[in-house]
Amino acid sequence: MEQQTKSGFATLIGRPNVGKSTLMNHLIGQKIAITSEKPQTTRNRIRTVYTDERGQAVFLDTPGIHKAKNKLGEYMVKAAKQTLTEADVILWLVEPTTFIGAGERHILEQLEKVKTPVLLVINKIDTVEKEAIAAAIETYRKEYPFAEVIPVSAKKKQNTDRLMDLVFSYLPYGPMYYDEDTVTDQPERQIAAELVREKALRLLGAEIPHGIAVTIEKMKERPDRSMVDIEATIICERESHKGIIIGKQGAMLKKIGMQARIEIEAMLEEKVNLQLWVKVRKDWRDSDVLMKNYGYKEDDFQSF
Repeated sequence: MEQQTKSGFATLIGRPNVGKSTLMNHLIGQKIAITSEKPQTTRNRIRTVYTDERGQAVFLDTPGIHKAKNKLGEYMVKAAKQTLTEADVILWLVEPTTFIGAGERHILEQLEKVKTPVLLVINKIDTVEKEAIAAAIETYRKEYPFAEVIPVSAKKKQNTDRLMDLVFSYLPYGPMYYDEDTVTDQPERQIAAELVREKALRLLGAEIPHGIAVTIEKMKERPDRSMVDIEATIICERESHKGIIIGKQGAMLKKIGMQARIEIEAMLEEKVNLQLWVKVRKDWRDSDVLMKNYGYKEDDFQSF
């Protein structure tokens, strides 16, 4: 008799910058989602796949749920909220504190509307004492009937195996959605664009990153397979931002390109010739047409 396997969807939600992408990358064992200290790093719903002898867990890393300030913000919140009803289990990441702020309250309101089991994942436990973790658990338990509460450190990989056990325990039995060697459904072009954006987020000042997008104009392997040529454009909203992104004598752009190239080469397992340009598109985050051009399409919200 063939052993039954589990197969289903787990969605990661939380305020911006609580460590969702770091946790997902660790659970998958590979870097798929970009990370930075800046809020709103993740803009699209990113799907990654973990397969072992138990079955297959498809993780959805969502943009942080927050109050939207422009059309891009609205798009991101819609992407995050839609996954709440579509998943088999929800992983809500919070920090180990007894303070439940407006961001968490907003998420609690959304969770009241769904019947999906919610695992409260208290992340960053490596940054506080045990007493603080216990206090945080007690505080959150009073707010919502969580199916499970589990403290972890995505950064230090603490308790993450136990988290994976819990995720599988809430998945239904069924056939796998993806081949067992699939790690993500993100096209390589999209991951390459995101890696360029990650480096820009990490290297640039606080104000500019919110207003940048990255598009891949060309991504082609040379006929002799010696190298992949990639041409990418960083889109910003102001001329003054363009100058900062390029930097003195092109130094900042060169730095972004060099750091991105190293990671794109690791992803493709090939040498890469990366060329970057910078263009200004004023207020693109409030333009439906430009948002679609830069890869933020509501059609992507269609169900699995």
